[in-house]
Amino acid sequence: MTKKPFLFAIITATMFACTSEKSGNTEEIIDEVPETLEIYGDSSISLEGAISTSQMLAMLDGRDSAEVVVSADILEICQKKGCWMDVDLGDNKFMTVRFKDYGFFVPMNAQGRLATMRGVAKVDTQSVDWLRHKAFDAGKSQEEIDAITEPVVKVSFLADGVILQ
Repeated sequence: MTKKPFLFAIITATMFACTSEKSGNTEEIIDEVPETLEIYGDSSISLEGAISTSQMLAMLDGRDSAEVVVSADILEICQKKGCWMDVDLGDNKFMTVRFKDYGFFVPMNAQGRLATMRGVAKVDTQSVDWLRHKAFDAGKSQEEIDAITEPVVKVSFLADGVILQ
C-alpha cells in the first residue's frame, strides 16, 4: 500500500510541473521539439517575415520584380541534380525557382515539403530552350519536349537561400 501514495505524488508533481504561474493565470508550458529545418544556400536566411505566394503576387502587380521571403509547397524538383524546383502558386499555377549563381541545389526528394525562399520574384519570359531543358530534367518524353514551341511569360524566382521544413 505504500506504493500508491508515492505514485500519486509522482502523478501530481508531473501535472504541476507542466504548468507555471504567470500574472495570476495558469499557463501550460509546452515543450515543443523544434522542426528540423534544412538550409540551402545563404545560411543567414530566416523564416521571419515570410509571406504567402498570394501576397507576393499582389506585390508584383504593376511591377516586374520584388525582393521577398516567400513560403510555398514544392510540387516538382529537377531530377537530374536538384537545380530547380516548381512551387505551388494556387489556382493550378506554379512558379519555377532557380538558385543564385547555380551555387546550391535542393534534395531531389523534397517534393511535397514546404519551402521558404529568399530572393527575387520576377515576371519574365521563359525561352523555348529553357522550357525544353526543364522538361528534359523533369523526365518528360521527347514528344512532350518537342511540343514546346513558344516562350512563356510567367513569374519565376531566383533564390539565394532556401529553408525546407
